[in-house]
Amino acid sequence: MSFFRRVGTFFLDLMETVVIALAVFVVIYLFLFQPHQVRGSSMYPTFEDGEYILTDKISYRLGSPARGDVVIFRAPRNEEYDYIKRVIGLPGDLVEIENNHILVNNQLLPEDYLPTDFVTQPGSFLGRETAVTVPQKQYFVLGDNRDHSSDSREWGFVPRENIVGKAWVRYWPTDRVGIVPEAHYQLVFP
Repeated sequence: MSFFRRVGTFFLDLMETVVIALAVFVVIYLFLFQPHQVRGSSMYPTFEDGEYILTDKISYRLGSPARGDVVIFRAPRNEEYDYIKRVIGLPGDLVEIENNHILVNNQLLPEDYLPTDFVTQPGSFLGRETAVTVPQKQYFVLGDNRDHSSDSREWGFVPRENIVGKAWVRYWPTDRVGIVPEAHYQLVFP
């Protein structure tokens, strides 16, 4: 085999490998997992500004978000941006703020993932004396850092179709690498 034929075969093999790798990457990115950077402090202390997470895009193709899931979604008022918040209210839930705490279906929501000195203030959508029922195919979400979060208290519900996926793994910074912890509630909801 001549030198030029070997070089040509090498480049064809290389191009084939690159095309296959690119196709695999596109499939993974579009359908399975997507990287996101946490911007801002709205999810502190769960996430800090600048951390990188991997978003699981498979779970919600097979099921629905659960209360306590940390989700990434297209912002309702500006869909070119992705937000990260925690699901508090599911379709059909009654959500209200009473004495700076969240009640879901008239039960106090125990939020062990929050520091004890954090309080939940009302917003322009969910006020102090109001309760809202989450519509079908929509979710009520809050940032963990309630004093520094633009969330459902201000702009209302997140449509199901806006949800990109579930925060799955934190991969940067290296000293905080790991699976994103899930919230477990000890209440029985209807």
